[in-house]
Amino acid sequence: MILISNHSLSQGYNHNWLLGYDYSPNYIKARMTFDSTSYNIFAEQRKIPFQAFTQANISDVNGNLLMSSNGAWIANSTGDTMKNGSFLGYDAFINAYPDGLAIPYGCLFLPYPGDSTKFILFRDSLAFNGLYYPAYSINYSIIDMTMDSGLGAVDSLQKFNVAFQDTLNWSMAACRHANGRDWWVVAIKDSSDIAFKMLFTDVGLTSVTAQKLNVPLMWGNVTQPTFSPDGRKFAYTNYVPYQPDSFYILIFDFDRCSGMFTTHTPVYVNRGYLWGLAFSPNSELVYTCAGDKLYQLDLNTYNLDTIATYDGYNSPFSWCCPTTFFNFYLAANGKIYLTSGNGVQHIHEMNFPDNVGTACDFQQHVIPTPMGAIHRGSVPNHPNYYLGCDTTSGCPCLVPTTGINEINVHDFKFKIFPNPVTNNILNISYLLPQNKQGLFEVYDVTGKVVFKYILPQWSNVQSFKLPKLANGIYNCLLTSDNKRVSKKVAVLNE
Repeated sequence: MILISNHSLSQGYNHNWLLGYDYSPNYIKARMTFDSTSYNIFAEQRKIPFQAFTQANISDVNGNLLMSSNGAWIANSTGDTMKNGSFLGYDAFINAYPDGLAIPYGCLFLPYPGDSTKFILFRDSLAFNGLYYPAYSINYSIIDMTMDSGLGAVDSLQKFNVAFQDTLNWSMAACRHANGRDWWVVAIKDSSDIAFKMLFTDVGLTSVTAQKLNVPLMWGNVTQPTFSPDGRKFAYTNYVPYQPDSFYILIFDFDRCSGMFTTHTPVYVNRGYLWGLAFSPNSELVYTCAGDKLYQLDLNTYNLDTIATYDGYNSPFSWCCPTTFFNFYLAANGKIYLTSGNGVQHIHEMNFPDNVGTACDFQQHVIPTPMGAIHRGSVPNHPNYYLGCDTTSGCPCLVPTTGINEINVHDFKFKIFPNPVTNNILNISYLLPQNKQGLFEVYDVTGKVVFKYILPQWSNVQSFKLPKLANGIYNCLLTSDNKRVSKKVAVLNE
């Protein structure tokens, strides 16, 4: 068994995905970490399993995993139980699934607004209604990272907070407020078209409002309600109760300032139950799936296209476990990954999700899990943690600043290595603001640009082969969102 605690190429809140669903410490588990263009996947020893579909985790700004939850309990960075994190609720459903709730997007970690030492875990609390288990409340706990020698602990006085109570569909989604500091958390009422919107600020939960969406109703839904990366759209899938062939993709515009939705015409899908959902990195395409079909909706044309059909592959054995389609994960490298609802040993990958049609390059069961680790369904519920302020709709920007120069100067956690450069290979690491594209430029002593490269909005690490440069000192400039940082690098040809 391989035990790996840190990978330096992973940087950001959303750069870890934990794989493996059995509670036994002898059972193989795994992890995927992401850099700007690719991933690492490796086996690891870890106590917390994700036996079904709920997974939340969050890392620090450098990509080091801080905590994770399967909806039943919370683990710290070691993968073992966080202090005060062993028991999250009194509902019967949580006792039936101590190794993880059997719902997608059943919990969610957010940074606490205005306090870098605290985080919030939101979770669904479920109850049986005679037919199925809708959520009857959304609860939240506060985690203080200054406790337990920096491993963090659940605040025992803030462990069982109730955000609000109603009969809800499974799953929740979050979006950064237009002020750049606060958070909207959204859930859909069961057997209804009402959206509940919770606003969490630096003083805690400040409001819960309801909005009728005027779309077909749904009940017992297990979709992935999702905000687009730019925060301007929201989507989920549903079906009309007791009506066959009544499956829809529901698209809304979202005002990050007011929290109001504007409804688009529902898109009918002539197929079976729709499972997961994801936006493309550029927020212009929506993906959803039935167990055997993968669909792409172009939001520019509203054309719905079937871009893949399950090829019949079974994993891990030829007689067992169809590797079908279930939940989506838009990772920090800008690619989309797709799990199966069965316990399998392979993950699907979409290489170019911004491309229309089959040009998105969806590859079935192309990623094997290490050492035969079995994974079933769960993907992290990662909102876009890096959305910044948007003052166009009248909201003030509440992100703290330290001086006027900060408007134009930013450190981006910008690093250059090696320094000096001796073989024309230069590596950089960075964290772009608001998931904006960046521009990397190298200047010589005369101010002439000798190299430049556009940094993708989801990237964090790049490796360049520079042109043949004369020995000397060069200035490296990183620019994004009208902010910039520069560093010197020496070139020393051997």
